[in-house]
Amino acid sequence: DPCRNFHCKRGKVCHASKHGKPSCVCQDPAACPSTKDYEHVCGTDNKTYDGTCQLFGTKCQLEGTKMGQQLHLDYMGSCKYIPHCTDYEVDQFPLRMRDWLKNILMQYYERDLDTSGFLTEKQRSKVKKIYQNDKRLAVGDHAVELLLHDFEKNYHMYVYPVHWQFHQLDQHPVDRLLTHSELAPLRASLVPMEHCITRFFQECDGDQDKLIGLKEWCHCFGIKE
Repeated sequence: DPCRNFHCKRGKVCHASKHGKPSCVCQDPAACPSTKDYEHVCGTDNKTYDGTCQLFGTKCQLEGTKMGQQLHLDYMGSCKYIPHCTDYEVDQFPLRMRDWLKNILMQYYERDLDTSGFLTEKQRSKVKKIYQNDKRLAVGDHAVELLLHDFEKNYHMYVYPVHWQFHQLDQHPVDRLLTHSELAPLRASLVPMEHCITRFFQECDGDQDKLIGLKEWCHCFGIKE
């Protein structure tokens, strides 16, 4: 099969010519496998798609048009009303996000105690120190004042989780810059719960070049130079 090891980007599928030469063609959205309700996604056109296959197939078919350029995955789940993010809310957002990133690493570390493979050895040794110090602020919903107090008092514990998340996202390519598509997996899963994340990322891009560098990312989370 000439298509076996032939890779196509999202929205395209491999097609072999009659001479056996593989090439990428747009996925027919109608031919995408059926999905469950919880696999639906919302596009930036505020339209619900049956899954990422249908969304990216549609985007591919619109390639070269303004609509195709503007169509991206907005968030996971069917489209719904996302409230406006106020100045006050966007100011509070990094507090919860920092805490959330720290808690994710805690959970990975705990799982690694039973089944290794979530973190590398180097990551584990970094998280171990944070884990041992983390019993004061239990996981859960906390008042903004408590999160701020914990950040100021235990600043060193928040630096690594913020750096870790940046490097988790910086994959295609690894260049110390986050593109819209590199941010998409984090953003798309959080929008329905955290309506300020879009504005937060927009404001993180200080020079408005549509890329978030490591310095810009850390600055957004209150990490000093």
